[in-house]
Amino acid sequence: MGCRDVHAATVLSFLCGIASVAGLFAGTLLPNWRKLRLITFNRNEKNLTVYTGLWVKCARYDGSSDCLMYDTTWYSSVDQLDLRVLQFALPLSILIAMGALLLCLIGMCNTAFRSSVPNIKLTKCLVNSAGCHLVAGLLFFLAGTVSLSPSIWVIFYNIHLNKKFEPVFMFDYAVYVTIASAGGLFMTAFLLFIWYCACKSLPSPFWQPLYSHPSSMHTYSQPYSARSRLSAIEIDIPVVSHTT
Repeated sequence: MGCRDVHAATVLSFLCGIASVAGLFAGTLLPNWRKLRLITFNRNEKNLTVYTGLWVKCARYDGSSDCLMYDTTWYSSVDQLDLRVLQFALPLSILIAMGALLLCLIGMCNTAFRSSVPNIKLTKCLVNSAGCHLVAGLLFFLAGTVSLSPSIWVIFYNIHLNKKFEPVFMFDYAVYVTIASAGGLFMTAFLLFIWYCACKSLPSPFWQPLYSHPSSMHTYSQPYSARSRLSAIEIDIPVVSHTT
């Protein structure tokens, strides 16, 4: 495996990264982070479930798909610490992951559309594709950590709320979506790290281009002899020997 080629691992990691970012978007916008189940013992009334998201809150009767109460200003009055942390963590994770996707795309495009004979004048401006993938993998790992930690905290904070009040709080499927997306980011980083470690050793500095000089860029002068390499002005004087 060479660092200068686009492999299935890099393409698969890019697609996995896109799917993970899409999952983070969905988890951020879903109003299904926590459920508050209110059960009534009156047969003439229905049970009420309050769905709490990061930005909105919705209350529904059992068996109804319409919101009895839809609070669009919930994002500014969140009184639950774990959801408040997620309001900052998930958008930050999405931004980091999108930056990693951009780096990964730059690395693949630089590899796919590079010239076989690089221009010497542009040597310092070229991008190391392997370096792009390595940094992208680090950013994917960071994005996964930023999104996974507060998402798991929701589960433990839910237990805390049930102990503090009544056992009426339940975490909803947005938690699973976000945890799965964070796992996808870790998987993406793992694929990039595996590809980077499996390709051959880098013969150039980290952010310098990876290529071997083609034959057209080598000098075409005839090789010097062993004696001429010692001195550029050395002159061989023939010696004539006389035989008697």
